[in-house]
Amino acid sequence: MKVPILSEVIASGRKPEILFWVGCAGSYDARAQKVTRAFCQLLDAAGIDFAILGNEEQCTGDPARRAGNEFLFQMAALQNIELLNSYDVTKIVTTCPHCFNVLKNEYPDLGGHYEVLHHTQLLQQLLDQGRLKVEGGVFEGKKITYHDSCYLGRANDIYEIPRQVLAVLDNELVEMKRCASNGLCCGAGGAQMWKEDEPGKKRINIERTEEALETGAQIVAVNCPFCLTMMTDGIKAKDKQEEVMVLDLAELILNNQKVQK
Repeated sequence: MKVPILSEVIASGRKPEILFWVGCAGSYDARAQKVTRAFCQLLDAAGIDFAILGNEEQCTGDPARRAGNEFLFQMAALQNIELLNSYDVTKIVTTCPHCFNVLKNEYPDLGGHYEVLHHTQLLQQLLDQGRLKVEGGVFEGKKITYHDSCYLGRANDIYEIPRQVLAVLDNELVEMKRCASNGLCCGAGGAQMWKEDEPGKKRINIERTEEALETGAQIVAVNCPFCLTMMTDGIKAKDKQEEVMVLDLAELILNNQKVQK
């Protein structure tokens, strides 16, 4: 794949329509990299003029703030804002709800004012506009249950848009008992991804995986790289990886896309 780098695009005298903020997981985690590729393929198929920062992209600082290191957060955020403003970036999309939340809601306090979209929001717009079209894929007819990520759901009140994206697929959506505003965290939020569990009787991702399995769904749809890791680990712990798949919405749409690239 040839993914445009913002510095090279700007040097050529052109400004892309949108900056794709890849995020740490989307850049370095092998499983999340597949979501990054899938989303880039969808952007290409829809004719979106986009670019990424490449080696200039750093962590947003979100995990540092959640873990209580405010100094480290502000240092990272201010460096990122200086870079984004130097390129006159106005519109950003990200596949990570944690990046989405901090860029959208917390960077403005430090001088970073951008239009920020989560990739499910952009996918819904492209589907509505007819720029992406879907037809049956290998997952056609399988039951899907959707896991609401905390930073897209409770933090930003975005519940229906991902479900609208799933609605275009020829699948049955079966909700978990705890869903939408009453959803349960996968166990990775609030910088918990980067630390050991506190003592307890059960890991949170196992509790959430059990709720997903109770629906009888063959696919667990997620919108967050952390949720992707935690739910995948939960499925493996239950020895159900041959029966149940954990997939990002971008992967589901790409598989069902009418004209794949």
